[in-house]
Amino acid sequence: MSELRIVVGYTANEAGADALALANRIATAAEGALEVVMVLPSEAHNSRVPVDSGYIRYLREQSREWLTEASTHLGADVASKLHIRYAESYAEGLIDAAHEFDSQLIVVGAAGGGLPRRPRVGSVANELLHSSDVPVALAPAGSREIPASQGVTRITACVGTRPGADVQLEAATLLARVTHAPLRLVSLVPIDLPAGLDEHLAELTSATHAESVLAEAHRALPEGVEASVETATGSTIEDAVQALDWHRGELVLVGSSRLAAPRRLFLGSTAAKMLRELPVPMIVVPRTTHGTASK
Repeated sequence: MSELRIVVGYTANEAGADALALANRIATAAEGALEVVMVLPSEAHNSRVPVDSGYIRYLREQSREWLTEASTHLGADVASKLHIRYAESYAEGLIDAAHEFDSQLIVVGAAGGGLPRRPRVGSVANELLHSSDVPVALAPAGSREIPASQGVTRITACVGTRPGADVQLEAATLLARVTHAPLRLVSLVPIDLPAGLDEHLAELTSATHAESVLAEAHRALPEGVEASVETATGSTIEDAVQALDWHRGELVLVGSSRLAAPRRLFLGSTAAKMLRELPVPMIVVPRTTHGTASK
């Protein structure tokens, strides 16, 4: 992988501060670069549309001030650039920016009002999680309280039996390598299995799958990346997430739903349920990606 380049969707509020802090922490661990982006409505850049020129001028100047203020919270060792972009929607602007800068990750904050450490998906994140061809990280409320020096303490990849797990595993492995973090593979088989399946058969299937996942991962792992495997247990996704242990500086990777179009995200029901319970940031990886998994 070339240098990890991250697009941060910045807004001058707590969610924007959370996104900036998470992106800064990942970039610090990976010695990567940040592209801090504020997206303004496209009419602010279109002289043919009759708008209040005074307001547009104020909006641009205020956005520059916000970006400058945001840059003071970034580590001196992290390469960063500040950008204003124009688009029909905030999500569209961030995806276009990720393409422009050849970024491997887009980071956005949770919507306002979420519980600390629990992501609450707002309209921007929701649009990204259903349309991006670049992996998207959602920073939970309170992410700004974790210092960049914490680094990335572990990468957890939640692996089921459905198609697309290989892309997700590759993305997790690459991210673990560049952030110098251990890799944990969590098998979701017990919860992925059909309802009514014999309990002992479910346990056997889960154990067999966990072993095969670890064996496959070890074959694919580059030198220097350690890996462990666990089986999620619980009658529901929510129970399983709560039963697992989580590090303060951890990141979780999940794959897109099988309903996702190639090179696009689609947040499936399993990932959506996990998101409501996770105390750490989640990264959703497209079935095939523009960035991380294709490097």
